[in-house]
Amino acid sequence: MDQPLAQHLHDLAAPLRAYLAAATDAARGRLTTDGTFDAALAQERQRELHGLAWITTTAEAVLAAAQWGLRLARARRLAGAEGLLLRVGIGEYLAQLAGGIAMSQSEIFRPAELGLGDAAAALTADATVAWFLREGNTAGNRQALVAAIRAGAQVDESLTDSDLDMVRDQFRRFSTERIAPHAHQWHLDDVLIPDGVVGEMAQLGTFGVCIAPEYGGLGLGKLAMCVVTEELSRAWIAAGSLGTRSEIAGELISLAGTPRQKAQWLPGIASGEVLPTAVFTEPDTGSDLGSLRTRAARGTDGTWRITGNKTWITHAARSDLMTLLARTGDQGYAGLSMFLAPKPRGDDAQPFPAAGMSGGEIRVLGYRGMKEYEIAFEGFAVPDHGLLGGVEGQGFKQLMQTFEGARVQTAARAVGVAWKAYDLGLRYAQDRKQFGQAIVEFPRVADKLALMLAETVLARELTYHAATEKDKGHRCDIEAGMAKLLAARVAWSNADQSLQIHGGNGYALEFEISRVLCDARILNIFEGAAEIQAQVVGRGLLARASS
Repeated sequence: MDQPLAQHLHDLAAPLRAYLAAATDAARGRLTTDGTFDAALAQERQRELHGLAWITTTAEAVLAAAQWGLRLARARRLAGAEGLLLRVGIGEYLAQLAGGIAMSQSEIFRPAELGLGDAAAALTADATVAWFLREGNTAGNRQALVAAIRAGAQVDESLTDSDLDMVRDQFRRFSTERIAPHAHQWHLDDVLIPDGVVGEMAQLGTFGVCIAPEYGGLGLGKLAMCVVTEELSRAWIAAGSLGTRSEIAGELISLAGTPRQKAQWLPGIASGEVLPTAVFTEPDTGSDLGSLRTRAARGTDGTWRITGNKTWITHAARSDLMTLLARTGDQGYAGLSMFLAPKPRGDDAQPFPAAGMSGGEIRVLGYRGMKEYEIAFEGFAVPDHGLLGGVEGQGFKQLMQTFEGARVQTAARAVGVAWKAYDLGLRYAQDRKQFGQAIVEFPRVADKLALMLAETVLARELTYHAATEKDKGHRCDIEAGMAKLLAARVAWSNADQSLQIHGGNGYALEFEISRVLCDARILNIFEGAAEIQAQVVGRGLLARASS
């Protein structure tokens, strides 16, 4: 066991918490008025608000990774590869905290922008932080980490619950055998994941991980959901995303549904017999749900009639149930209601064979296997008992209750994609020979792989932390947002670096990394674009600090 590393991991909390306190205080002074969040100031100084979000996200990722390392140390499993990974990853992220964090490829947020020059200097002067900056992300450690992996070292993936380890093993076997060998051809052919494979996923419990056992689900919680999603997404993001709509619908109904709605829909969702789709976004609203215009009005026959346009509806044609957000009242969030709207399954020739709805496919670069659609509703009928919870005007609040779980699940999808990009890059670097040696021997290639591996684990641990907080019953909107924010960036960075390792071959459609690059790009956009996510996290941090 690496005892010096374990001690330094233990000692990291104090300097990082002090730095976060300084950052939060600085942001509060610049973005609040009389202690209250000032939206006008936040709009004017958006970079500062988002900088706070990224500083906190980076620091919390370090702390989550440190906790993982300490758990390994207590079990005497802090071995060579894990120790090297922690040195590289934590050393790099501490350097970013002190010098500048990439909010995107061209937007570096530096401590001076929040007046944190003195706080950053104090951070780097701390003995523990200085040790990581000196002994962490060094060329020697990066080379040693990649050498250990090449020699057969496996980064520890065990969890504190042996049942979750069994879940991981089960879904990894399934993903390796039934998804990974076919994913790229399905992507190139731009076809739906075959019904037979969806059925096999249902038998494994994919769609009922978080649904209560009394309704046929597994009732395992969000950490289990992360493990399932990560393993499926490591094979193909579409497989990991098939459960997203079931997760959203299951949580909406579990939290807000009437007894009748729970009995009607939850067993079918859990078994995979009912495939839901989420119908929220409109062409001109995007993340601005308060401006949503699709309207639901009571018809003369006792049904609700839906009229309006929706877009970016994933897996819409093959779905059986729509969770549909529509306006039943005045403008603003208070006028929105959520509906459980059954529909018949369609096909490529006729995706929406139901009266009152029509639409077509949106062709996309990646994230295939379920297909994206736009839908026009013209008096589409929803049964009277389809109003979620039987109450109007609660749609936005009901949806917000699911965002924590949905963003944790999206972070887990991103972690899976990050792993896939790393796997492909490592394999190619070991197989590809140039100038008489495998290209993994070149330091710049090994450097990329070492950082890809380290960042993936840091993103994974931050995601697991958010899921664990949710499973404890704690509010975790900030933690979920941070996990999604970081994991999406890591997935894209890994995919980009892996394609670079592939060189020209990576740009060829026949190589899997071309698919992974396209798949990774969507993660910074859906379930809250990175900019929206940073806004939500930053505002939440200031609200939490003021409470």
